[in-house]
Amino acid sequence: MPDIPPILADKEFAAPSVFEPANLLREARRQKGLAEANIPEICVLDPDGDILRVLRREGRASLSPAWACYHTDLFEFVHGPEHVGIIGCAVGASFAVLLAEQLFVSGCRFLISITSAGQIVAQGPPPYFVVIERALRDEGTSYHYLPPTEFAAADPVLVDAAMRVLGKSGLPIYRGGSWTTDAPFRETAAAIERCRARGILAVEMEAAALYAFAQVRQKRVLCLAHVTNQMAVTGGDFEKGEADGAYASLRVISGVARAWRELERGSE
Repeated sequence: MPDIPPILADKEFAAPSVFEPANLLREARRQKGLAEANIPEICVLDPDGDILRVLRREGRASLSPAWACYHTDLFEFVHGPEHVGIIGCAVGASFAVLLAEQLFVSGCRFLISITSAGQIVAQGPPPYFVVIERALRDEGTSYHYLPPTEFAAADPVLVDAAMRVLGKSGLPIYRGGSWTTDAPFRETAAAIERCRARGILAVEMEAAALYAFAQVRQKRVLCLAHVTNQMAVTGGDFEKGEADGAYASLRVISGVARAWRELERGSE
């Protein structure tokens, strides 16, 4: 009988971790001389960094005085009625969850990930957005949070609320599944075809792990794929639109934030 690979073996899902994010941040604050304070309630992971680059270029984003993370800078900006935190270039499942753990113990209450993604089942010509309902777990981080299953799922109530609001935005918005991979340069023709046969709309690098984290920690997380490319198999790919897609992405962030606020008010 073959050995069980370490990524699946001896996982004690109900056991607490010795290494806790709150303790890490306590020491970071001590070393950096930072007072304990909360970051914005709504935060965004921007793996491509295009949204943050536009905000900084326009003078709309400033460094958060409360963020003690060793690995990243958190910027804050105001968009419509919301005060939002954003981290750029947080690429990949393990990095995204590393940051999610720290964001939620620092005052975040709702995390949005909006990442450039490759087209699997076409919904039209890129660019367009997909609200990710479930993500195929072809990465490693989710298996430290949840037992093996094929998919990690979003909160369906949150997905429904986001689609109700985004459906009025005038932007091309779809809902469906994604394939989360740790190895984008191993997206073979056979792997893509298997995903296409299952109706998966896009391939990205964070959603499955973030949804596993959200389920276990009981946190509000929503992942969106900004479908911008067809894996560069022809020239002229990876066009995201005006300002590298930042303005459209900010409209999506506004809509999703509004949906979350409406859910929060309804639960009071």
